[in-house]
Amino acid sequence: MYKISLKNLFMTFFKINAVTFGGGYTIVTVVRDEFVDKLQILSEDEMMDILALAQGGPGAMAISTSILTGYKLRGPLGAITCLVASTLPCLIILSLVSIFYNQVKDNFYVRAAFDGISGVICAALFLTVFNMGKNSYKKYPGFTLAMLVLVFILGFFLKIKTAYLIIMCAAIGIAVFSYLDWRLKNV
Repeated sequence: MYKISLKNLFMTFFKINAVTFGGGYTIVTVVRDEFVDKLQILSEDEMMDILALAQGGPGAMAISTSILTGYKLRGPLGAITCLVASTLPCLIILSLVSIFYNQVKDNFYVRAAFDGISGVICAALFLTVFNMGKNSYKKYPGFTLAMLVLVFILGFFLKIKTAYLIIMCAAIGIAVFSYLDWRLKNV
């Protein structure tokens, strides 16, 4: 297995966070492509574990994913390296934007660029959710399909808030898989 240096880890996360717009879910696809497909230093299951932990923790998903990936690959020093690499582009970009924003906020091209970026973000989010669902469906097709239909009905037709749906799904997942784990141990 290839072991990545702290310098390469820093540069990889710096580049990812410098060019990825839209928050945590948008970088998940890029991080997965880089570390699972290209470098092959994380397995698909390890990436899904990192993603699950990042979703469950407090704070920004992009930062949590970066920290957990760094920790998995290089321990505490890797986590700190990825934290700095992930936050530095944001600080630099926001500092520059704050200086020039009032001068360009009504510019047609700037507004068009932001509109274009929002389309790319939607596509990246769709790919992330699709890949997560695909992996879950392979392992538990009936359960995944039932949860998908349930969440769709509750969210779309009954207008239940997303936060409640996430909590409900987590509770159901914990209950179902705890029961299955208990059954395996007691059979």
